[in-house]
Amino acid sequence: MTLETEITDLWQRHQNDDASFSDAEDTLDAFLDALEAGEIRAAEKTDGTWEANEWVKQGILLNFGLRATEPREHGGVTYHDVLPLRDTDDLGERGTRNTPDATVIRRGAYVGSNAIMMSPSFVNVGAYVGDGTLVDSADTVGSCAQIGSDVKLGANTLIGGVLEPVESAPVVVEDGVSLGAGCRVTSGFVVGENSVVGENTLLSPRIPVYDLVEDEVLYGELPPERRAFARFVESSVSDNDLIPGAAYKPAVVATELENETLEASQREDELR
Repeated sequence: MTLETEITDLWQRHQNDDASFSDAEDTLDAFLDALEAGEIRAAEKTDGTWEANEWVKQGILLNFGLRATEPREHGGVTYHDVLPLRDTDDLGERGTRNTPDATVIRRGAYVGSNAIMMSPSFVNVGAYVGDGTLVDSADTVGSCAQIGSDVKLGANTLIGGVLEPVESAPVVVEDGVSLGAGCRVTSGFVVGENSVVGENTLLSPRIPVYDLVEDEVLYGELPPERRAFARFVESSVSDNDLIPGAAYKPAVVATELENETLEASQREDELR
């Protein structure tokens, strides 16, 4: 049986209340090992569209459904969780840096070669962090989030997790993207490759992206090679008698990348 077949079968048995951890431990451990090795991913790009691998998300949910919360030790501190932290012995061998003492990588997360994780930061189960990517201080990479290669996540950036429902694609940040400090990317939003996003920008499918390059309004995606920043546009609630004057709602404006923006990103790469 392949790992996918084993997980699919185990998922069905779990739905029928006919699965136990003792029966599934070897399969669940092999599944987490495959995630950490980058052999399987929670989502992949097919014909230009990111799609969730439902069986992979099922495998992650099975680890929560069949494992018990238990006390664990790290750095002399006892904590209680379903999953242990990831073994990081392989990171140094591949040129990846993680600074002490609060770079937390949960079991089942992939971190590529020549990456940098600054403390404090957190990478959750099922997440994928590509080669050469910087996860800066106070960053969170949520469950199943897919972060490409040579990405810069500015300090205090939140990449949301999308674990359920299993058919929903997670947040995706493609290769070469630079997110400014304080950005938030949530609910399966896709940030196109080589884009530069200004600090404190919220990217969510519920907030429109006004793409001035193609003169269109988009939801849930930022096209490749854009410079994006937060703005506020007039809201229809201005018509309400309770609101004195104009009211505004958040929006994102996307323009063409400028040479100055690219040069600034290149200087940051040299500092790394």
